[in-house]
Amino acid sequence: MDKKLAVPVLIFFFGTMVVSSVCAEAGYWEGKEREMRLVLTESYYRFVSGDIGGAQALVDTAYAEHYQGDFESNVRGLISDARAENIDEWFEYVRASLEAGKAQKEMREDFDQLNHLLSVTARRLDGKEEPVAVPVNWTRTAAEMAGILEKSYERYLAGDPKGAKDEVDIAYFQYYEKLGFEKIVLARISGERASTVEYQFSAVKRAINRNEPDAAVKESLDLLASYLKEDAATLDSKVESALGVFLGSLLIIVREGFEAIIIVGAIIAYLLKSGNKKSTRPVYWGSLIALGVSVLMAWILNRITSTVAGGQSQEIIEGATMLLAVVVLFYVSNWMVSKAEAESWTSYIEGKVQSSLARGSVFSLAFAAFLAVFREGAETILFYQALLAQTQAYINMIWLGLGIGIVILVVVYILIRFLSIRLPLKPFFLGTSVLLFVMSITFVGNGVKELQEGNVVSVSPIPGLGSVDILGIYPTLETLIPQIALLIVTVVTFIVQIRRNARKAAPTVS
Repeated sequence: MDKKLAVPVLIFFFGTMVVSSVCAEAGYWEGKEREMRLVLTESYYRFVSGDIGGAQALVDTAYAEHYQGDFESNVRGLISDARAENIDEWFEYVRASLEAGKAQKEMREDFDQLNHLLSVTARRLDGKEEPVAVPVNWTRTAAEMAGILEKSYERYLAGDPKGAKDEVDIAYFQYYEKLGFEKIVLARISGERASTVEYQFSAVKRAINRNEPDAAVKESLDLLASYLKEDAATLDSKVESALGVFLGSLLIIVREGFEAIIIVGAIIAYLLKSGNKKSTRPVYWGSLIALGVSVLMAWILNRITSTVAGGQSQEIIEGATMLLAVVVLFYVSNWMVSKAEAESWTSYIEGKVQSSLARGSVFSLAFAAFLAVFREGAETILFYQALLAQTQAYINMIWLGLGIGIVILVVVYILIRFLSIRLPLKPFFLGTSVLLFVMSITFVGNGVKELQEGNVVSVSPIPGLGSVDILGIYPTLETLIPQIALLIVTVVTFIVQIRRNARKAAPTVS
């Protein structure tokens, strides 16, 4: 398998692309939705031509002749009354928008949103997985979230802090997470901005839990609402372009895949460098199995996030996975540095590594690769689902960005794989160990942050400190203290192992 060096990488990210695409044939209700879409499309073009009355009449036709009746009754019976009422509200909103004579661009967004809602509902009725519903108009979404935050404050004033916190969770899990707000901010603004907003959600809940004065809670809620509105305005002001969609897709795949490629590549290079070519097979298999599990996990996460508790569970699962990866990476890196010296490399290759690998280290290496791919895989799929739902006109640029990102990651993998052959053994082994140590420290920060978002770990902000996403550094005591502790343990372990190796390498006095 190691002869086809790019195969694990290509299979992993190609699988992500396939899962994210829509490849199923249309069902019965999707056919009904298409009929409504044709009528609504004609309504929009009547509006563009200046025939407002004709446009409104066609919206009424789509509602009365196509939606009401079997479609609506099935929505109420198989999905929920809330979904049916949401569709009713959107039909009424589009009618009101036509009457108000909105600008053409805004009117197009309103029609797109109604059509999108009908489309995902039809898929649900046909028994298919409902895609991530990302609204076209983020300004409207932010306004809805601000309303929920205002309701949170009202409940806090009424002496119901638990209810106030629940409202904040609804805004976070049902809007910021589920609708893809966070993912689009990550892709089109910055990771630091997304972290700032997420921690402001935590700051609000912290103020509520501590029963802080009304004015302090209101100030925290208002700051959060202002962040959301600012980001929404930024996103809505960015006219969709081929280049923008391409760069968003490219950055997602490179950012999410880089850590997995680095870890898997380092482990494979280590095994090949130490003469254990046969032991690379379990590592490859671990990566490929992680691909399949990532697809399954993405499906599960899409299912469980239909409620606030489901969204919270997603954060807890992601956080627990990262912290488990920390333990495995720390063990593997420690094991590697312990082999950086030996009485002779010949005996090391022929005997010590083989016996060590036979005692279970191969499983540890394969499991480390599995966790690295799994940790990134499901999240990558969810990111692309959000990007696909957000993009209106340049879907092909998503695939182009994905494809070029794959090429970049393959190049990174090949460089790690082949350049390692030219490096001296001792520096290479020590460097690989340090790399995995650093990755474990990064995963600690990310894992604790996910648990904070899942309301499992508290948030104690450090004023004046910013976020460094690439290193998993975030401005809270709960993320930094474990990282500092692990760093200390890492340095001590590293020094002890180096000294132990030096003693083993020293000549004996006869």
